[in-house]
Amino acid sequence: MGVTAVLALPLLLLGISGLLFIYQEVSRLWSKSAVQNKVVVITDAISGLGKECARVFHTGGARLVLCGKNWERLENLYDALISVADPSKTFTPKLVFLDLADISCVQDVAKEVLGCYGCVDILVHNASLKVKGPADKISLELDRRIMDANYFGPITLTKVLLPNMISRRTGQIVLVNNIQGKLGIPFRTAYAASKHAALGFFDCLRAEVEEYDVVVSTVSPTFIRSYHAHPGQGGWEASICKCELFQGSQRKLTYGVHPVDVAEEVMRTVRRKKQEVFMANPIPKAAVYVRTFFPEFFFAVVACGVKERLSVPEEG
Repeated sequence: MGVTAVLALPLLLLGISGLLFIYQEVSRLWSKSAVQNKVVVITDAISGLGKECARVFHTGGARLVLCGKNWERLENLYDALISVADPSKTFTPKLVFLDLADISCVQDVAKEVLGCYGCVDILVHNASLKVKGPADKISLELDRRIMDANYFGPITLTKVLLPNMISRRTGQIVLVNNIQGKLGIPFRTAYAASKHAALGFFDCLRAEVEEYDVVVSTVSPTFIRSYHAHPGQGGWEASICKCELFQGSQRKLTYGVHPVDVAEEVMRTVRRKKQEVFMANPIPKAAVYVRTFFPEFFFAVVACGVKERLSVPEEG
């Protein structure tokens, strides 16, 4: 009896470990089968998150179309993907120069994207332009540029690619948004407005295209932090982390969502065809809840935070 009791716990832990391993392997294979041979378009593929999305979809056997506004960094990403992938199980990515803030060119580039393979199965909207400052200090020109990059650019690209999905009665659009698409944060007026607008558009579109079996998904993290300050030598991060787009403060480095985690969630969202995902710790989730049900209290707390910040003298 004593020996059995002693062995029970290790055997139980071993069994649980085995089940977790089997679950992870099945999930990995399921993820690959969900995107294998699928045409996947990723905007701003040169950002931290864009690179990780490119990695997980490329490993899964997707036919990638990588878009970005810096050709040299697109080529660096291309080289990194090719160097770590099995050429017998992956497709060579195609590169497209695309600046979503340049609305005059988006339609033509969208046709180029569609022409890469003649169809698009999955469109991942990852591009985003940020600005921070008091509303009265942000120029209308900058407001328009933020709206072009975060709203008009993505919906223009969507409008060109969507008819192909509808005619084929298949496809998925994934918008990587932000918590600021759900609630406003001081000194982010232009950015929050663009994220609210994008979320509203794709929420409406989801209902419109459901009958055509086109899925619209939104993935909203709090904020995405950069890679750690000094990527390990010889690894995936070291091979592509030459110039990070998201250079955050130490607080963001500590509490932000890592690009790897968001990329894996995007893959799960595609695999499970989830409609909405909110990636946040309990405090931001509680803030969204309070904003919805107790708006006056929420506004008062936010206003107090602004007053406290303005009363602290800036360094330098």
